Amino acid sequence: MDEQRREHRYEGPPWVLRWADREPGDGMPWRSTLLLAVFVMVGSGIAARNQPDRESLDVLGRSLLLVGSALLLLRHRHPVPVVFAAAAVTLVYFGAGYAYGPVFLLVAVACFAAVVRGHRRAAWSALGLLWAGHLLIAHWLYPHLPPAGDSAAPWGQEIPVFAFVVAILAASELVRVRREQWAAQRAERAAAERRRADEERLRIARELHDVLAHSISVINVQAGVGLALLDTDPEQARAALTTIKAASKEALGEVRQVLDTLRTPGEAPRTPAPGLDRLVELVDQAASAGLTVRTTTEGKPVPLPPGADLAAFRIVQEALTNVVRHSGSRTARVVIGYLPGRLELRVDDDGPATGDDVGGSGNGLAGMRERATALGGTIEAGTREDGGFRVRAVLPVRPKETP
Repeated sequence: MDEQRREHRYEGPPWVLRWADREPGDGMPWRSTLLLAVFVMVGSGIAARNQPDRESLDVLGRSLLLVGSALLLLRHRHPVPVVFAAAAVTLVYFGAGYAYGPVFLLVAVACFAAVVRGHRRAAWSALGLLWAGHLLIAHWLYPHLPPAGDSAAPWGQEIPVFAFVVAILAASELVRVRREQWAAQRAERAAAERRRADEERLRIARELHDVLAHSISVINVQAGVGLALLDTDPEQARAALTTIKAASKEALGEVRQVLDTLRTPGEAPRTPAPGLDRLVELVDQAASAGLTVRTTTEGKPVPLPPGADLAAFRIVQEALTNVVRHSGSRTARVVIGYLPGRLELRVDDDGPATGDDVGGSGNGLAGMRERATALGGTIEAGTREDGGFRVRAVLPVRPKETP
């Protein structure tokens, strides 16, 4: 997880990332609001001294600046009321005849917060009302408002005002779009991580099922033999118990190997994964369960990639397990066909089925299909015309390169 986070780490300005990650309902932005209030108060005082034709900054003017700054504390929780209130405070400030200055920042920050959180119409409306009010005050209502003797503002000053409004909207929209992109990327990464976790969970479940189903089936058959012959044929019962011991030991070893991969992620397994080179062991285990297995190899055997080798072993293992558990036949035939670009597996038995689950069902066949599909192969399992059962799998493979 940490490696994935480092891989997708954002390298841009940290303040942009904080804006993007902050959600409505976060704590009040005390620090940024305090800094902004100090800047607006000091900047407005300087502007008032440089604009002697405007009203001096008195108690009312400073109170309006403080109220506008205090409103910004709620800009994350209530962006819509805050942006309209900030626009209203700014209009009252200008209507009272105070100097032009950084008071515009109050509306800019409130508008920015509203747009970033998706309230675009409210932000645009507040800016539109502010601009309309400014036009009325500067060009029509000025004779009735302070300062005394004020004249109409030149229309040329509306150009920088318009540019200021457009800049606020453009910056806000840019951050909003980037924020949505980051949110979508985080959602995609989270979904990909969930998919990988689900796939790994299914792989482990399939591996444990194949290991345990085969071994426990052998143990179950041999336990039945041992119980039946315990009094009449102690030597045969002893052989059954020996088989149970060997099968359980092997199952424990394979389960331990699977669990080791969970405890030590990123490390290679301590023992190699099983492959078709252990087919003889499967035949011996099936024989200990009373099943005679004949194996045939067609074509020239070639080294297989580990994934295909493991899948082939597990498919044959599960097919033989189904014969032991669900077939009345005591013989099975396994054909391993090495063909150009693919490996063909066939496991046949002459049946008939001993219960409702003809050829097995549920996790066994589903696991075989998942293994074949993961490699781009196919698998067929069903009753033959003569009444037996066949499992046929085709796995596309490329021979493993040997030094």
